[in-house]
Amino acid sequence: MHGNRRLSYFDLDRRIAGLNGGLRGLGLRPGDIVAALMQNSLEYVECWLGIPASGFVLNPLNFRLAERELEFIVKDSGAKVLVADARFFETAERLGETCPSIRRVIWADPSPPPSDVVTWEQLVVAHPSAETIDISENSLAAISYTGGTTGLPKGVMQTHGNLLSNARHLLVALPLSSADRFLHASPMFHSAGAANVFSLTWQGGGHVVLPAFDAGALCELVEAERTTSTVIVPTMLTAIVNHPAATERDLSSWLTMGLSAAPSPVELLIKASLLLPCDIRQLYGATEASPHCTSTRPGDIRRWIAAGDHDRLRSCGVADIGIEIEIRGLEADSDTVPSAGEIGEVCARGANIMVGYWQRPDETARALSTDGWYRTGDLGYLDTEGYLYLVDRAKDMIISGGENVYTTEVENALYSHPAVLEAAVFGIPDDKWGEAVHAEVVVKPGQSLTTEELTTSCRERIAGYKVPRSINVRTEPLPKSGANKILKKDLRAEFWQ
Repeated sequence: MHGNRRLSYFDLDRRIAGLNGGLRGLGLRPGDIVAALMQNSLEYVECWLGIPASGFVLNPLNFRLAERELEFIVKDSGAKVLVADARFFETAERLGETCPSIRRVIWADPSPPPSDVVTWEQLVVAHPSAETIDISENSLAAISYTGGTTGLPKGVMQTHGNLLSNARHLLVALPLSSADRFLHASPMFHSAGAANVFSLTWQGGGHVVLPAFDAGALCELVEAERTTSTVIVPTMLTAIVNHPAATERDLSSWLTMGLSAAPSPVELLIKASLLLPCDIRQLYGATEASPHCTSTRPGDIRRWIAAGDHDRLRSCGVADIGIEIEIRGLEADSDTVPSAGEIGEVCARGANIMVGYWQRPDETARALSTDGWYRTGDLGYLDTEGYLYLVDRAKDMIISGGENVYTTEVENALYSHPAVLEAAVFGIPDDKWGEAVHAEVVVKPGQSLTTEELTTSCRERIAGYKVPRSINVRTEPLPKSGANKILKKDLRAEFWQ
């Protein structure tokens, strides 16, 4: 369901069959790319299920990007059709003029369309194509561009085998059944926001769509639709636990919550576990992994909180069934595997790992080893039970005076202060130390905070060389990517220009 619209699986199957004929009627052929620029909607669910099933390739676009960035991606992918909702249709039309590959811009919105445009409804009511669709697990299903947190976005090539393997892994890690009603709250242009489309559909569960994240609206939907499961990111959870609706609404149907995209501050996990009824599951993955790799086990979070084992709360779980996780040396060609507890680069292998970056053979070769391992660029370690702990992105690690400072450790120290809403730590130039630890901190509404208080709080929790040498306390939110990851790149830019 989406708003007042309800759709049965019988109707969904009929519409997807029509979509196959409708897209072919536009002159598309198997392997052609269809881009989508939309908020979450029933149409987006149909995009993920119908476009690859018809032999085409979906290119989900991050609507939070600037128009010039979107233009780069559309030109890079060579998309021939662009599907857009009412909010982004004007942008889509301009992209249709500046991107030579685009043949047609499609109106995909329940509101009345402009005149003389092809609508999504016209496509899905078309007659199914009689052409045989030859699709194998190795056929390309989607090109999902990375968030662009470092450098230009890269198109991650995901095959049918990648996406379906990820769905199988998810059904083991986060079981869903026909009785479940999954709330799509994370943006569907992101792999984590779309992953459960496949696993839930396999089980015949209910799709409940939230067009754009809002903490109050999410709680209202949980209550009204009795949703049972969702996957969000830590910044969303922060908004939920600080919103009045978290205590005013009936959230008793909420059974499981997956937390992905970034490590969750320990204090946030504790507060959420006390406030919300659901079992919280930490997830780890990457777009290149379609996207999931690890998850905590049922009850882990509450069990660790009850035991006061806050160190374990920093874990993002064990490798999901079908996936291997190794920690390797930081050198590009290293196959050294450090001992348990030693920090190195997180590497993953499984049928869900991408086949490479679109038209980027050199970058593909750097990311994928010949024996199938994907080097994530994340730094972390495994404990003796196989639980993974992330300490930083390789590019985010600060080297100050010869000492390695892992930013997530400093951020956890900052989040332990009750007045901190958001925090981002990164290195800035320093004549004496090479790099100095700097923090950008957002204070909770109605509260005050000084840098002296934060510094004192940090010194009680981490070594002196890790304590931020400069802190900017702010009231405006930190910049975020389309997947709601904090954009340290943007924060860092002014210091390194």
